[in-house]
Amino acid sequence: MVIHEMTLEECHDVLAQANLARLACQRDGQTYVVPVYLIYDGKYLYGFSTLGQKIEWMRANPLVCVEIDDVKSQNRWTSVVVYGNYEELPDTPEHKAIRSHAHALLQKHAMWWEPACVAVEHRDSPNSLTPIFYRIRLDRMTGHQGSPDSVEGQPAPPTSARNWLSSSLDRVLHSNLFTHRRRDARHG
Repeated sequence: MVIHEMTLEECHDVLAQANLARLACQRDGQTYVVPVYLIYDGKYLYGFSTLGQKIEWMRANPLVCVEIDDVKSQNRWTSVVVYGNYEELPDTPEHKAIRSHAHALLQKHAMWWEPACVAVEHRDSPNSLTPIFYRIRLDRMTGHQGSPDSVEGQPAPPTSARNWLSSSLDRVLHSNLFTHRRRDARHG
């Protein structure tokens, strides 16, 4: 496999096509990672949630990290990591346009409100269903892409060739091991 660093343009393309990400936040020296739906508008990542651990932690420490990946196979994948800052978009007149923008972007994808609103029955807080829109301001990002090397890209040899090669290697390894054991027994 060959791994290469992606350009910023390639990273932006991955963000523009993705919607499921892993969001990492930290509080009191403990890291928390959770899957979230995020939408990229070319400048910010927008998300939606209800009150819970990730919102409480991001309010306490707005420094976050987002990872987006696309894995097609073990040797064909893309991974982009974004470092940024959490910015809550409260339900106030001054944030109305930004909230509407976030809502319009998120609505383009089916089930955009999951997982934020699915498992809230167990929460005891009366505000647990209050919608919270937020965005992540991108500070920096990196991306890497794995692809098959020239050997991996070749078709597998026919079964008869693999069997011949396998049996030949077994004979060589067995004879070398046997030779070393006999030599070690004579000198031991």
